[in-house]
Amino acid sequence: MDIRRMSNWNVLSVEAALQQLNCLEEDGKEKIIKRSNTILLKNNTMDLGGVDVWGQIAVETSQMFVSEGGVIKSRFAATTIEKLPDKVILNVFSYLSHREICKVARVCKKWRQIAYDTRLWKHVSLRPEISGLHVGSLESLLQLISVRFGASLRYIELPIELITHTVLHELANKCPNLTHMLLDFSTAMQLHDFSEMQAFPTKLKYMCICLSEVIFMEGFMRKIYNFINGLEILHLIGTYEKVEEEEEEIYEVINVHKLKSATPNLRVINLYGINFVDDSHIDAFSSNCIQLECLAVNFCAKVTGSTMKTLFQRSRRLKCLLMQGTNLQSDYVMQVEWEKSSIQEFDITATDLSTECLIDMLTRIPGLRFLSAGQLNGFNDSVLKAWVESGNPRNLTALDLDSSDNLTDDALHKFLSRHGHQLWGISLSGMPHITDQLWQSVLPILTNAKILVMGTQERLGVNIHVDQLMDGIANNCPNLERLELRWDPENLRFSDKSQKAIDILRVKCIKLKCLVLSDGRYYEIVKANFERADRLTVIRATIKYIQDNQFSVVTAAVPI
Repeated sequence: MDIRRMSNWNVLSVEAALQQLNCLEEDGKEKIIKRSNTILLKNNTMDLGGVDVWGQIAVETSQMFVSEGGVIKSRFAATTIEKLPDKVILNVFSYLSHREICKVARVCKKWRQIAYDTRLWKHVSLRPEISGLHVGSLESLLQLISVRFGASLRYIELPIELITHTVLHELANKCPNLTHMLLDFSTAMQLHDFSEMQAFPTKLKYMCICLSEVIFMEGFMRKIYNFINGLEILHLIGTYEKVEEEEEEIYEVINVHKLKSATPNLRVINLYGINFVDDSHIDAFSSNCIQLECLAVNFCAKVTGSTMKTLFQRSRRLKCLLMQGTNLQSDYVMQVEWEKSSIQEFDITATDLSTECLIDMLTRIPGLRFLSAGQLNGFNDSVLKAWVESGNPRNLTALDLDSSDNLTDDALHKFLSRHGHQLWGISLSGMPHITDQLWQSVLPILTNAKILVMGTQERLGVNIHVDQLMDGIANNCPNLERLELRWDPENLRFSDKSQKAIDILRVKCIKLKCLVLSDGRYYEIVKANFERADRLTVIRATIKYIQDNQFSVVTAAVPI
């Protein structure tokens, strides 16, 4: 038997099938017809009544092989990827990033033709640090827009060097279905000349502008005001992460008051980390955007909440309000008519609200589904008790109480015992006094949990028995999708049998997409376990996870 074209498993399968069939023939259970070294059962039917499971598998496997000239090979040996129809290859390529598509385009002419199909270029990022794609010249980009992008293009990201009036003209003329655009001015030291710009994409529903710290945008913005009336989602990303500690002069690089007049249909407004945004800008948007459903002003330090009452009176549809890292004043927050609001998602992390304000607010918000209230000294047991007694957590599905050091484990246990069954996400990280004992006691209640975040990076005086914790999570949280353990590696205690607990977690939590651990010995053990099971994308170390999500860096860009 020539086995050069077969794997060891297939050789054993065929040999086992031959032996099994010969035994059947000798026993007279079935008449076997052998014809040209190809095994067939009588009347082309397979009756495996006397064959065990392994024998059945072997027989079925043998049917996939044929013998030609003494060489046993697969019936599909002559079938390669070249035999696949173009539409199938196109579908395969659709799962690749554009960086990878540009690489496979070099394989052959056929693949190059398929790789440049406009249907693969609906969502394009030309920022090298994000996608790894680089366009060498404006002429090349203009040709790409006309030939490769065309009417298929829905979303595009442009860096500062590619934001010119000629490029925007070409996008307006050649890409009629463009609805989403990101313009990155964050690294700009000087804008291009837009005095001759007469056209801009008119069907935009989503626009994100990354602002520069020193470049005034009015020369560009006044040219596009007439084209963005249909915008529904607006992101203005500031330079919060680049601000240094010493005081510097703050420039209002974009005129928010003029922008709000040009965008009356906005439903989602995100003003992230903009150092000049204050309550007057919130008031301006609320006065003109009556359809507003979501407002985010995270890390806008000048926001105090003085216009919140007016905001809720005007924006009856407002369901999501994110105000992390702002300078909210308790008096302003208590003036809001929370009973009449439609708010469902609320983020007040690191806002320094008082205990009195938190009790007043939470007991008056009827339909809250998501609450992020971490890093608040005022959030203590009395707040949690008053909130539970009001009955308002009845619709809660996600709760983030990161670094709420004034909450006791007893108060948290009582709260989770009553409402834990309804939670999809819970974060109790950053609190040294919350250990695995509390989690072990409430895990049987958290049966619907999809996201669990626990642990602190501080060195503890007690040890965390991670094997029992993993076993409890696996047996009680079958829907888990993300798990994060932030405890210091020196505090994690596990035995030689920890592989069993990891196996149970991996097998029972089949929806698990992300498991974040602090870098250390236990991280290496868990990572190796998941790699052996071919689940390579699940395990991340804490530092690596943060870098991948916030500071994505591509070392070499691929030209397109």
